[in-house]
Amino acid sequence: MSQESSQIHAMVRQRYGTIASGELGAGCCGETESCCAPGSSCSSAGLYDAQLLEGLPVDVTGLSLGCGDPVTIAALHPGEVVLDLGSGGGIDCFLAARQVGESGAVIGVDMTPQMLEKANANKAVLGVGNVEFRQGQIEALPVADNTVDVVMSNCVINLSPDKPAVFRETFRVLKPGGRVSISDIVTEGEFTAELRADAARWAECVTGAIDGAVYTGMMQAAGFVDIQVVDKADAGGIVARQEGMPRLFSARITARKAG
Repeated sequence: MSQESSQIHAMVRQRYGTIASGELGAGCCGETESCCAPGSSCSSAGLYDAQLLEGLPVDVTGLSLGCGDPVTIAALHPGEVVLDLGSGGGIDCFLAARQVGESGAVIGVDMTPQMLEKANANKAVLGVGNVEFRQGQIEALPVADNTVDVVMSNCVINLSPDKPAVFRETFRVLKPGGRVSISDIVTEGEFTAELRADAARWAECVTGAIDGAVYTGMMQAAGFVDIQVVDKADAGGIVARQEGMPRLFSARITARKAG
């Protein structure tokens, strides 16, 4: 791993560790009210159908760091195995666990120890038996080949300094015919080299985001087919922008691995 990638990983790990420990307000991006602060358009209440969240404690819903709802578009079925990349406090894992049922299984992977501790505490409170959390990086998943039916991710892949590796790993762990359901921040256009080098803003889900066409192109290069941008909304209410930035969008994307 390059020094730059290591720096980005360290910055992201530190940021999300402080969020998990309560030292920093929960938000997928920055600390401003316009960037996923509680009560903003990026809170869990604004991202998911209210019925989906019924029965989940505030320690789960209040630690929603996503930018959309990848669970609904995943169209999960009982008995399926689901993997969540960058599972955080576990909200998408717990929502998926309800839909796959006791005959199914959900694996959450996160690189931040404090987030894993929080997720496992939430799991204990909910008494969920079909969810497992593993520590690891999404560029090198601690998951066996061809074992997962559905891979989900919510506002995490933009944080990776090696997105092609993420998509290759996602393709590797999926069973033939398996599918992907992603919610993420993408751009229309590119950041300047100066902005791209801002590791702090990268950790806030901003300068790590890439052009949507490049994003889907990376998925295609990894082997995915039937790539679809399900919807794309201006992320002005989610991400705090600054002068010189390209337009930012919250996009939901699906794809599959050929059977």
